[in-house]
Amino acid sequence: MDFTSKNVVITGGSTGIGFATAKAFINAGAKVWITSRRAENLQTAASIIDSPNLQTVISDTSSLAGIAVLEKAIAESGTKVDVLFLNAGIGVFAPIEFATEADFDAQFNTNVKGYYFTLQKMIPHLKEGASVIFTSSTVATAANSGTSIYSATKGAVNKIAQIAANELADRKIRVNLISPGPVETPGFDKATLGMPKEAFSSVTALQRMGKPEEIAKVVLFLASDDASFITGAELLADGGYLTFATK
Repeated sequence: MDFTSKNVVITGGSTGIGFATAKAFINAGAKVWITSRRAENLQTAASIIDSPNLQTVISDTSSLAGIAVLEKAIAESGTKVDVLFLNAGIGVFAPIEFATEADFDAQFNTNVKGYYFTLQKMIPHLKEGASVIFTSSTVATAANSGTSIYSATKGAVNKIAQIAANELADRKIRVNLISPGPVETPGFDKATLGMPKEAFSSVTALQRMGKPEEIAKVVLFLASDDASFITGAELLADGGYLTFATK
């Protein structure tokens, strides 16, 4: 897929799926902006990608102030955005009985408020016919114990994306969701407290975890002209997890 001369914004783009997707877009010719709340993560990402087509923005999208930093950077660049990949997210897992208000607020601020208001503030900067992609998760459909808050955030994201697809259709802007299953990323390892990978591999039909690069390819497909008749859709990239779980 060729993204030459296309402008791409990725929130949460310094590690994991976001980082792999940034590399994939750069390799396909795009100019890419990535955000992170941590400067050191952005510096590491930039040194690895090592491309003049990569721009980094320190932006904590869990707050409107942080989102304003991203919007200002895009506005001052004069860029019109072809692809907006809303990917920044966190997960903290605990049974409902032991979940804390702090964990609730942190996840909803990052995973829901962050996506919602980043999209809102970026709408004026989206090109006619742009593509918006939300990172959701299979947990929005599943009902795994200990995931109530995280799953609720992803359920909210799914509905926001579906409504956005309708609201932005008059500008030919497509809005879709990608829902990964278990993927080998630093964020996944942190959220699952180092649990054995075999435990997550065993619940997928393919009997393995996904790789960030595999998810990146799906994002590029959704952003490309090859997906020109797809909007308001959720694309599962889960190794068959959801169907295997009902086996």
